[in-house]
Amino acid sequence: MDQIQEIVGLVGDVLGPEAIGTYLHGSLVLGGLKPASDLDVLVVSHRRMDDQERGALLEGLFKISGSTAGSRPVELTVVVRSEVCPWRFPPTGDFLYGEWLRDEFEATGAPQPEPMPDLALLITMVLAGDRPLTGPPPAQVLAPVPHADLVRASLAGIPHLLDDLDGDTRNVVLTLARIWTTLAIGEIRSKDAAADWALAQLPPEHRRVLEHAKELYLNCRYSEENWSEELRAQVRPHVDRVLAEIDLPPTTAPAA
Repeated sequence: MDQIQEIVGLVGDVLGPEAIGTYLHGSLVLGGLKPASDLDVLVVSHRRMDDQERGALLEGLFKISGSTAGSRPVELTVVVRSEVCPWRFPPTGDFLYGEWLRDEFEATGAPQPEPMPDLALLITMVLAGDRPLTGPPPAQVLAPVPHADLVRASLAGIPHLLDDLDGDTRNVVLTLARIWTTLAIGEIRSKDAAADWALAQLPPEHRRVLEHAKELYLNCRYSEENWSEELRAQVRPHVDRVLAEIDLPPTTAPAA
């Protein structure tokens, strides 16, 4: 895929030999790209980037990442190996770019290092997928993440997910299903496979929202997404049922 080669080339231009390896994760390794899937890439480096390197990487991603003319959104994470090997929680990430952050970065500049609990999930997917783009196999570079930290990372992301429920309903519903699946069976599955597992656990009255989210994920871009009033009214009751299964309190905001 040309876009992946552009990402690899950009990382090589900016980091050169400081990049230990570049690894695929996310949809591409869990079950294949779907119409709205990002290209998810983890870069493991020897050291933190300086401001010039951060700016160069960001400018390059502005040009590569997108959702028009056949280009997919890119989510690129850089982590310094010593921050995650030996493993500790929460790990510090050196750089995170996602298309949902583009406007913020255009206004404020390149991202800086910050705690990233989600690295527990990313590293687990990288190790399971074993898809190096450059560098040695990930098992030679990264330490496995204990299940307890997968649980902590999964739970840490839920408040932010709930904040996005009305504006990003499809992804929030599917991600909650995946969190529930991960906590129950100890592995990270693709969003559609996690939805299948969760649907088998849910009573019939709570399945329609997740079934619809899965159908959108498999077949539709975000611009094609639609929720009927009837389905929209069922979203929060569905989410509250899933949160109860995860053993968290229900949402408190009114239905959209």
